[in-house]
Amino acid sequence: MEPSDFKGVYNPNPPKPKPKKRALELGMEQLSGVGRIIAVASGKGGVGKSTVAVNLAITLARMGIRVGLADADVYGPSVPTMTGTERAIPEVEVYDELGQPLPIDAELTEGCKEIIVPVAKFGVKWMSIGYFARPGQALIWRGPMACNALKQMLLQVKWGELDYLLIDLPPGTGDIHISMVQDIPLTGAIIVTTPQAVAISDVEKSVNMFLNPQVNKPILGIVENMSWFTPAELPDKRYYIFGQGGGEALANKYGVPLLGRIPIVMSVRESGDKGIPAAMEDRPVFEALRSTAEKILAR
Repeated sequence: MEPSDFKGVYNPNPPKPKPKKRALELGMEQLSGVGRIIAVASGKGGVGKSTVAVNLAITLARMGIRVGLADADVYGPSVPTMTGTERAIPEVEVYDELGQPLPIDAELTEGCKEIIVPVAKFGVKWMSIGYFARPGQALIWRGPMACNALKQMLLQVKWGELDYLLIDLPPGTGDIHISMVQDIPLTGAIIVTTPQAVAISDVEKSVNMFLNPQVNKPILGIVENMSWFTPAELPDKRYYIFGQGGGEALANKYGVPLLGRIPIVMSVRESGDKGIPAAMEDRPVFEALRSTAEKILAR
C-alpha cells in the first residue's frame, strides 16, 4: 500500500507548526524598581486632573526625582496630546523564558515575554493606551477588558528605577478603580478638585472610595485646581471664578493636608494643547506645583 492511500493522514512534507506565544503572566517584576506608586484621582471629569498629573510629573523631574506617569484613562487618554507624544510608538523588548533578551525579529516560542519600553520626554517616562490606538479611535471595551488592558499597561512596562510612578486615573469610581486598588501596590492617592460646591460633592465620593475599609488606601492630600484666575497682564490680580475655599474645606473635613492651589493661567491651556506642559517654564504655575511636590515628598 502506498503512502498516498492514507489520504488526510500521511503527508511527506508536513507544514511547520506555527510558533506558540504564551500570554504574559503579569507579575510585579516591572514594578520592583519603583519606590512609590501614587494615584491621581478626582471622581469627576473636568477638574483638570490630567493637567495636574502631567505637570506634577514634570515638576518632580525638574526637582531631580526619577518619575514616570501611566495614563490609566483607557477611554479618553490625554497624556499623548499634552506631552506632544501622539506619534510615539513605544519599543517592545522580547525575553525568553529564562529572562534573556531575544532579537525582536526572532520567532516567538513558548514562554517568551514582551516588555514595553515607555516613552521618555521632559525627563519623565510616559505610558498611555493612546500610544496603541489610532487618533480619534474609540475603545469600545467592557469593564473587564479595560481593566486587563490597564494592568498590562502597568505591569508589562519596563519602568526601571523610579522614585515615583504617578497613575492618572479616569473619572468615577468604577471597575478600573477597583482593579487598580486591588491589583497594584498603591502607596496612596492625591485627590484633585476645583473650589466650587458641585465639584466638591462629586470629588468627595472619590475620597470615600479610597477610605473605604475594603480599599483602605491613604489620601496623601488634596490639590485644588483652578483656584483663581490671573490675567497675564495683571499677574498680581486674583479672580475667584469658581468660588473660594472648597479644597481647604474638603481637606479639613477628612483630616488630610491641602497640598496646593493651582491658579488658572491661560498659558496652561495653551501649553497643553501644544504638547509642552506649563511646568517646563518658570511661571506661577510651576511655583505652585513645586510647592505641592515638596509637600508630597514630605509626606
